[in-house]
Amino acid sequence: MSLRRFAFNNVIRNRRIYAGYFLSSAFSVMVFFVYSMFAFHPGLADGQIHATVSVAMHFAESVIYVFSFFFVLYSMGSFLKTRKKEFGILVMHGMTSMQLRRLVFMENIVIGFGATIAGIAIGLGFAQILLMSAHKLLSLDAALPFYFPAKAILLTGAAFMVLFILISLFTVTVLRNNSLIDLLKGSNKPKPEPKASTVLSWFALLLILGGYTAALLAKGMAVFYAMIPVTVAVIIGTYFLFTQLSVYAVHKSRQSRSIFWRKTNIVLFSDLAYRMKDNARTFFMVAILSTVAFSAIGSLFGFKFMYTDVIRDENPFPLNYIAYDEPYKEDARMIEQALKEAGLSYRAHELTVKSVETSGGKQVPVIAESAFNKLVGAAKGNKADLEGDEAAIVHYASAMMAARQPELTPVTLKEPALTLKPVQTIDTPAIQAGEDYYVVTDEHFNQIKQYANITYKYAFDVSASHAALKKVGQELDSKLSSSKNRFMSVDYELYKQDQIFGVVLFVGFFIGIVFFVGAGSFLYFRLYMDLGEDKRKFQAIHKIGLTDRELSSILTKQLMILFFAPIVVAVIHGAIALAALQNMFMYNLMRPSLTVLGSFVLIQLVYFLFIRTKYISNVKSAWGLHLT
Repeated sequence: MSLRRFAFNNVIRNRRIYAGYFLSSAFSVMVFFVYSMFAFHPGLADGQIHATVSVAMHFAESVIYVFSFFFVLYSMGSFLKTRKKEFGILVMHGMTSMQLRRLVFMENIVIGFGATIAGIAIGLGFAQILLMSAHKLLSLDAALPFYFPAKAILLTGAAFMVLFILISLFTVTVLRNNSLIDLLKGSNKPKPEPKASTVLSWFALLLILGGYTAALLAKGMAVFYAMIPVTVAVIIGTYFLFTQLSVYAVHKSRQSRSIFWRKTNIVLFSDLAYRMKDNARTFFMVAILSTVAFSAIGSLFGFKFMYTDVIRDENPFPLNYIAYDEPYKEDARMIEQALKEAGLSYRAHELTVKSVETSGGKQVPVIAESAFNKLVGAAKGNKADLEGDEAAIVHYASAMMAARQPELTPVTLKEPALTLKPVQTIDTPAIQAGEDYYVVTDEHFNQIKQYANITYKYAFDVSASHAALKKVGQELDSKLSSSKNRFMSVDYELYKQDQIFGVVLFVGFFIGIVFFVGAGSFLYFRLYMDLGEDKRKFQAIHKIGLTDRELSSILTKQLMILFFAPIVVAVIHGAIALAALQNMFMYNLMRPSLTVLGSFVLIQLVYFLFIRTKYISNVKSAWGLHLT
């Protein structure tokens, strides 16, 4: 039998061992292929927004490819360690070191080739569904038609075959400098008692709590400046949390008789410290990757909700037009004509803003009371009620700004010589003519003949569907965009932003899923490495009289601690990060944050139940027990 045939047979016969590695690799290939398929899609070749989609897809490909390299390298190394005893037997029967490395290289190439073919095939199988989903998610005008992605297939095939060749060259070094006795012993070497530093354990707690406190107390731009030091502190604290504090906590629990001697806890805690120490780096990696996924996707959803709400809140009228010169009346008639042709009923509100110089040399915007009340009344806001020299100060504090109250300080206009006495403040987004502006009686407004500049504002109150308003807004935007005057359609603006956010969400969602699946796979690989030892250990424990149900309970608790410890840490990290982001933008991100975190926790719970059932079944199969 040739070495190539022997390598192929090894992969086929050890398919149960390599199943997780194969499926995870195939998933990475599939996601990369999906992004390539979108990036090269002819329907995304034209237009500025479509070009942005293509660039974003290529960027996502790069991120996924880099992550896939380290993910595949780690998972392959984990599985090779479980086969050290098998390699030792081969060496004992005459296989040279060079032949062993060639065997491992060829096995990895076989698996990599199969995973690449499988990933591309699965991607093609779901291509139509993905293209239809992208039409909705990216807010494209028409559905993307299916096409045969020859470029995507070639790019994905070449990229991942290069990746698997490089991984194969790296993994053979795992077996280098291993003696025959080391290979035969495999993972059965006696482990030293895990120890934890009390100082480093408390240091971990101090770093994490300190980072949390700084993140939650920071407001506004202070969050941005605190981001890097807080992130570094929390990452270092997380590392020591798993390498030191977790082992320290287990030792303390073992010293408590009420905990250690309760029911089957003596079995549960007997080797938990070893497990926590052995898996510390894996837990750290899973926690950080999951935190990145939580924070990234939570932030993207939060920005989407925030931007939509802010645009709607700050623009109560669907169509707005601001002019700075006289030809504005022609543009206003054009807008009204477009609304009539679309069959939409509307009400137009006109407003004139004069910028007047004060005695102190400052320019202040001034508006007539009647025009202001008409416009604000249509927006269901508070009206001004003035007499004589009285004035109202109008301001607007958006959801992203800290609430403030303007001072009712009298101001004297230079021409005419008039002192305005503010008697009320009004908070409304209906008219945004500067930070603060003044509403005066119509009589005083008509007396103002000298002003630095004048602005004409039109607001169109239209009752129609989002699609109809978007269509009219798009037509008018193309006609008025070249003018120095400013036209804005709220629905068309949200449509354009939805396309951009759709791209970002599409990219972020899949990258987050890749990170999340990778994090779960890291845990699965570590559990699988301990499967043989667990079989022997629980087979011995079973002989001393523990029931089948007690064994299931012990395994479930142990798996829950190992599986959810990094996930719980990641959820807390992500929640703090999103809370800090909320403080930065002064906007409530609770709803999107809870949606994202809840979805990930639910997915992880389903993943845990699947792994738990399979793992307990494998452990009990060693002595013929039935799963309960």
